[in-house]
Order: sequence, then structure tokens, then C-alpha cells
Amino acid sequence: MTKAELYEKAKMLPLLPGVYIIRDKRDVIIYIGKAKRLRTRVSQYFREGVPHDAKVTQMIEHADHFDVIVCQSEFEALVLEASQIKAHTPKYNILLKDDKGYSYVKVTKEEYPRISAVLQKEDDNADYIGPYTSSFAVREMVETAQNAFLLPRCSRRFPQEIGQGRPCLNAHIGKCMALCSGRISREAYNEAVQGALRLIRYGKKDIVKTLEERMAAASERLDFEQAALLRDQIAAIKKVAAGQKVVVDESVQMDVMAFAGAGPNSCAAILRYRRGRLTDKREFLFRGTTDLAALREEFLPRYYLDGEEIPKVIAVDEAPEDAEDLARLFSETRGAKVQLYVPQRGDTAKLVNMAYTNAVERLARESGRTDRQQRLLDETAAVLGLAEPPKVIESYDISNWGDGTSVCGMVVFEDGRPKKSGYRRFKMKTVFGTDDYASMAEALSRRAAEYEKGGAGQFAVLPSVILLDGGKGQVSAVKAALDGTGLAGVPLYGMVKDDHHRTRAIVTADGREIAISMHRGVFTFISGVQDEVHRFSIAYQRENQKKKAYASSLTAVPGVGPATAKALLAEFRTVAAVREAGVEELCRAKGVGRAAAAAIYDHFHPAAPIDKAP
Repeated sequence: MTKAELYEKAKMLPLLPGVYIIRDKRDVIIYIGKAKRLRTRVSQYFREGVPHDAKVTQMIEHADHFDVIVCQSEFEALVLEASQIKAHTPKYNILLKDDKGYSYVKVTKEEYPRISAVLQKEDDNADYIGPYTSSFAVREMVETAQNAFLLPRCSRRFPQEIGQGRPCLNAHIGKCMALCSGRISREAYNEAVQGALRLIRYGKKDIVKTLEERMAAASERLDFEQAALLRDQIAAIKKVAAGQKVVVDESVQMDVMAFAGAGPNSCAAILRYRRGRLTDKREFLFRGTTDLAALREEFLPRYYLDGEEIPKVIAVDEAPEDAEDLARLFSETRGAKVQLYVPQRGDTAKLVNMAYTNAVERLARESGRTDRQQRLLDETAAVLGLAEPPKVIESYDISNWGDGTSVCGMVVFEDGRPKKSGYRRFKMKTVFGTDDYASMAEALSRRAAEYEKGGAGQFAVLPSVILLDGGKGQVSAVKAALDGTGLAGVPLYGMVKDDHHRTRAIVTADGREIAISMHRGVFTFISGVQDEVHRFSIAYQRENQKKKAYASSLTAVPGVGPATAKALLAEFRTVAAVREAGVEELCRAKGVGRAAAAAIYDHFHPAAPIDKAP
């Protein structure tokens, strides 16, 4: 049948729920779908002028005829569609093939064994633990065990390179036992490896208790180096456990799902939370599909009704059209109530956003943007005279206000892209008045101090390059401040603007200028970094000024000082909310008693004047 004939046939269908089955010339089923109104849905495929994505367009080109099965309800159509797709696996229905395979924990057989995560077994005489269906979980397990038992992750060979050269950065920041230093015995190292393997196989359980007993025994026999190593391992295990943040209640099983589209492709990313922690991440790539609403509607039943574990809670970025029927079907399949919803705020909404970020990143990798970014970083390294492309770039900018206060914004670019989780802010503590040089020096001194004491998050990372918003003065001040610190060896540059506030050149630590305008890619990239750090520092300064303005309007109330004003803003967020609050509500603010609450209320609600008789 021609497309026009198929459209005429579709116009004869009823406006009832049901399942439609599209076949090609060989009578092979190529697509199965469901519809609330069969006539409306099926006719859309064959009506002239209706746009479709690449996958649907190709399916229509191969369509020769179709059948329909009318159902009593949309729920019945959903159940029938799922069973028919599973039975026939049509060519143009989505194929749930992600990049998952079996993963293993590899343990080498050598004098000093190494532990690593691998995707397949090799005939190399090593021991393999597994298989595991989640490569994400395997990488997490191995990294946790390495962190907990301070195992080396460098490329040095042992025992050949023991005692040769200085320990690496991981040893200095407390993430490695520094086997290369020669102070760790082979027996102590192998005990640490066995402890790491027990952690991988059985979890924490009694590991800490066992290590504490061994530490006490080592102290009694005056083996203080062994006792110190065990002490560090115990501290690392406790730190790792504390770092595994519980994002939901431990009793809740939850999947977080988001969809993204870029170019001709789309991606679904799923974060699996079990016992309150992220246990797995899955990504599904769909080529030639850009209709995210249709993809979401088709993906959810396929994914969960094809043998995948159905959790108690499924949080999605947008609700599919048949969300209620899906939740009912999932509940019946699971044998317990399943909540399918779109979170609007709070931690779960942030997790949905994280799933979306993962989907976007997968699409970026697929489209080759990562390769282009790497070429840009290679060019940047060549222009700046770096030995290798900068993986982590930190940039700083000082923002001043009319009252003489200054703040500093720090932004991070990792692999050429902004890393928002690494952004930090500094409020000047030792510099009073407007002094950009001293303010920049203070901010970088504090950054170096955090790094040297093993600070958390971004502060534990040694940047590849530091870019300052400013010229020779800022660079000289920061260079002097960083001398003798852990950041002294990091390449340091200033970003100089022209009269139109556009990036003009780069200033090196020795005061030499590097023109970048003729390198278009590098110019655009550096300008973007400078614009981002300027935006971030300005936003922080404005936020501080807004808080000051709010606080000053509250301190005008008799009996309200800065501490009380701060407590009121922490509780009510805005002065307007404080003004509208009653006495009982005001008492909820920390340190605000009933008398103070009554005075605040009376200040914002003065008694109406009494009209006197003439």
C-alpha cells in the first residue's frame, strides 16, 4: 500500500484505545505501538507534512500495511503492547542495548600484587573476581578499596623501583602508603592487599575492628611503623564510609532517570540507588531518535518489563503521557506499590539533574566533542608553552564593592569544560579596603593551605594551570604568595583585558606577554574562562551586598543586632517574610525570645492612630 492509501485506511480507525502493528512487504512486523485514540495516532504517521525524526521516517518508508487490536482501556493497551513487543522484538521499536558487559576485579600474581577493574578476562595468570554486571560498581569497589588501604595506583614497578625517586602526589596527600619509599615491608603491603580484597568481597563489616586489634598488637611489640600504617588505613576506611553520602532514606529503592537529545541521537541515563547509595549507572543511546516524549513513553515499559528490577520509587525528568497506567502496571508486576513521579525540588530533583548531565555527557562523547576539546587543549598547551595539555584549570577573579569589601571567585575547568562542583568562593579576611593584589594573594594562599592540609573536594586536587584575572601585578603578588607552598610548581598566568574588556593577552610568571588573538580557538576558550570567573565573582559580591542590605534594614528595628538579624534571615530568607510573620513564628528564629519577637512585630505593625473627637 502507498502512504496515501495507508493514511486513508488510518482515517477509518475508531477513536478508541488499542495497539497497532505495522508490517513491511514481507509481512514482517517492524513496529508495535499503543494509542489512546487509534485513529489520531496511526494517521499521524502517514499524513503528508507531519515531521518525523530519522527513525520514524525510515519506518514509514518500509511500512506496507498495518493491523490494530482495539482494547477496553489505555491500561489494557499498555499491557498488550509490552507483551507483543517482547514476543516479536520489531526492528523499529527501541532496542535496549547499552554498553554494559561483564566486569571483573583483577588481582595480579606477583611479589607486590596490584588490584584493578577490567572489562574482560585475559590469559595472564592473574586472579579475577567476578563477573559483575555493573562496570560502574566494579570501578567504585576498586577505587574504594584502594583509597581505604592506601594502595599504589601509579605505573611504578615493584620491587624494582622501591627506593628510587621521591613518592608521588598521592603519598603526599595521604592517598597512598608510599610503597616506593622503602619504608613499607612486603608483608605489610600484602596484608593491605588482602584487606582490600576482603572489603571488595564482603564490605566493611568487621574490617575496622580487625585492623584496630592488629594496630594494638603492633604497638605492644613496638612496631610503630606498622601500627602507624594500620592507623592510617583505619582512618581512610572511616573517611571513605563517611564520604558515601546517603542521599535518600536507606529503606528506599530508587531509580533516577533523565533523557537528553543532541543532533540525530538521544540518550537515557539511569542512576540506581539502593540502600540510600548510588550503586550503578546505565546509559542507553538511541540513534536517529529525537522525539524525547515518544522515547520516554516507549522506554519505561520496555526497560522495566523486560526483566529489570523494579524499585519502589522511579523519579523521571518528565512524566510520560500514561504515567498513572505505568505506575499501576509496575506495581502489579512488582507486587508492591511503585511511585512514578517528577520531583520538583530537593535532593531528588538534583539527582534527576545529575542523570540528565550524564545523558548529555554521553551524547557529547558520542558526537566527538570530546576529541575536539582535546585538540583545543593541545593547542592551548602549545601557545602557553606547557609540557602537556592542562587537565584541570583553576581561574580566580577579585570583585570589589563601594564599601571597600572584596571577594574572590574560583572556577574550575576540567578537560576544557566547566566543573561547577569545583567552584569556590573566598571572602577576604586579612585585606581591608580595595587592594586587588593583596586580595588575590590572600585567596591563593588560602587555596594552597587547604591543599597542603589535604582539603576536601576540589581543594585536594593539584591544578594543571592557574589563570588570574589581571596582569603583571596580580601574577607577581600570587607568585610570591605561593612560593614554598604545594602550589608553587603550578604554571601561573594572568589574563589581560583590552579597553573594551575583552581578553587581549596572557602574562607569564616572569612578566612576558603572549598574544593569543591570532589563535582563534585558544582566544575563545581563554575568553570564556575569564568571562565565567568574572560572572561568578560578581554574583558572589552581589549576594553579599544583598544580605548586608537585608540585615541593615532589620538592625533598624530596636533591639535587633547583627546576630539576631542573621538568625531572622536564616529562618525567613527575606525581610518581607519577617514583616509578615506573627509573634509565634518569629520565636522560631534562633535566639529570638518572645519579648524580642513582640518588639519586631510591633515595629512592622504599628498600632493604628486613634481618631479623636473634634
